[in-house]
Amino acid sequence: MNDSPRRKELTRLAAQLFVQEGFDRTTVRMLAQEMGIKSGSLFHHFRDKQEILAAVIEEGTQNALTLARQALRQCEDDPLSRLHAIARAHLETLLTDRNAHVVALYEWRRLDSAARDHLIHLRDAYEALWKEVIEEAHGVGLVKGDLALVSRFVLGSLNWTVRWYDPEGPLTPQHLADELVAMITHRES
Repeated sequence: MNDSPRRKELTRLAAQLFVQEGFDRTTVRMLAQEMGIKSGSLFHHFRDKQEILAAVIEEGTQNALTLARQALRQCEDDPLSRLHAIARAHLETLLTDRNAHVVALYEWRRLDSAARDHLIHLRDAYEALWKEVIEEAHGVGLVKGDLALVSRFVLGSLNWTVRWYDPEGPLTPQHLADELVAMITHRES
């Protein structure tokens, strides 16, 4: 895939438009206008609107995966620290790459089957990181319950923050991560 700076900028602008208008309502003409190019020039960078959507989702998911891996490498190697680190990384993704993250969450179903097949490994790798961290926490008694449900509840809660979290408000990603971990962990007094 071509990762030229221009293509990355076009992908960022497309993500913004997909969030504002939705994938289905966004036309090639609208994309070209937002990007400041002619409609025909858009096809120099992308085959079609589907490829643009796939590029947005791939970039957003890859960024989330990279941030999560970095956070886990840099934290202490205990389950509680790892829970904090991956939750904070997820919230940081929402701040640094909000539009791509929103598109990945809400427009995934719009990908054609070839694009989904190409991108599923990234989504699965991200979810596997979460599963590993939650299993570790479960293993030492920090987290109770069905592991698959806990993972889905936690990711669902974190993902929903794109709808209500205000980065300009008083809550930092660190604070939100601390609150989430406090809610899902079980510690004996």
